Amino acid sequence: MSTTQSPAIPDTLRGWRMAAIALLAVRFVQGWIYWGGGTRRFIYAPSKIDPSGHWMAYKFQTAMPGALLGTDHLVAWLLQHFTLLYAGVIVFSAVELIAGAMLIIGLYTRLAALATIGLSFVLMLLFGWQGATCIDEWTMAAANFGMGITLFLAGGGAFSIDSWLTKRNPNRATSKWFNWVGGAGPLPVSEVAFKRLALVLFWVTVGFVVLTYNHYRGSVVTPFHGGPVSPAKHHWSLSQGQLDADGTVRFHAYVDAGTPAEPSNVLRASLVSAGGQIVEEWDGMLLARTPKAAFKNDFAYQKIHAGKFGLVGPVGSQAMVEFAPTQPNLNLSPGQYTLQLVSVNGHVWTLPLTR
Repeated sequence: MSTTQSPAIPDTLRGWRMAAIALLAVRFVQGWIYWGGGTRRFIYAPSKIDPSGHWMAYKFQTAMPGALLGTDHLVAWLLQHFTLLYAGVIVFSAVELIAGAMLIIGLYTRLAALATIGLSFVLMLLFGWQGATCIDEWTMAAANFGMGITLFLAGGGAFSIDSWLTKRNPNRATSKWFNWVGGAGPLPVSEVAFKRLALVLFWVTVGFVVLTYNHYRGSVVTPFHGGPVSPAKHHWSLSQGQLDADGTVRFHAYVDAGTPAEPSNVLRASLVSAGGQIVEEWDGMLLARTPKAAFKNDFAYQKIHAGKFGLVGPVGSQAMVEFAPTQPNLNLSPGQYTLQLVSVNGHVWTLPLTR
């Protein structure tokens, strides 16, 4: 193969074209990932944006336990405001679809790359903690973030619509706005400015990747750990406990850890006195017969409810729960008690109660 320079290509652009050819696979994969996410919702699996079914709101709710920088509160607020939530899902999906398609064909490549950087950042904040066997969502977001930075710096280059548009109108090669949003050549800045920009974005990427990994798994300056929120082991946070004299128990439950692929199952609940005596107990059969009115769920999507063998709590679900007394004419003595919930895996969660 001859390496003789083509006279039709200025020397200043030849290196950029070669770099873009080397990054062609990166541009395609980054584009395909986001294009695939958008088309799944709009074309191949429209149920994901159909509010009458198991749509994206359920997925967003599962992200709340480990979401970073207060985005859990934002998600909770959106879950209570359907119109804004639905608009957010549609806009997010549309940006994925459009930005992905633009990267695949190389149209306004830098603008599309910026969009995917933003998407990766948001996805990291929301879902980066998830992954039952490894932090799958972190890996995806971190890789896409770095790929987006690289594509923004490199542009579309050869084999792109940006390149074709430049050939049709050579004036675009010197157009600053065109080269900032797309372009087949370098960014319209000096070499020194470009190096500074590239280094700044490099250190932003390093900080984004290393700090989030350290938060989720340690292994940087601290030992490996399972994360502040476990993506594999379910956990119920219990609060707002109330205990009546007749044995009625009310409490707020939040399934704030675990894999969203499977719900947590509680097979037994007990009310234990300060002396360790079980004064009331609800086995799996009793829990399975808990009426719907006993659950006041905070959100309309992931819900704590009665299942075939006890209580079922999907990740992210929150509810006030009421247990009716199991014994007639029970009159509990004033004092301290403890509510215990026992899962199918033998995990125990407790809540102090005062009569």
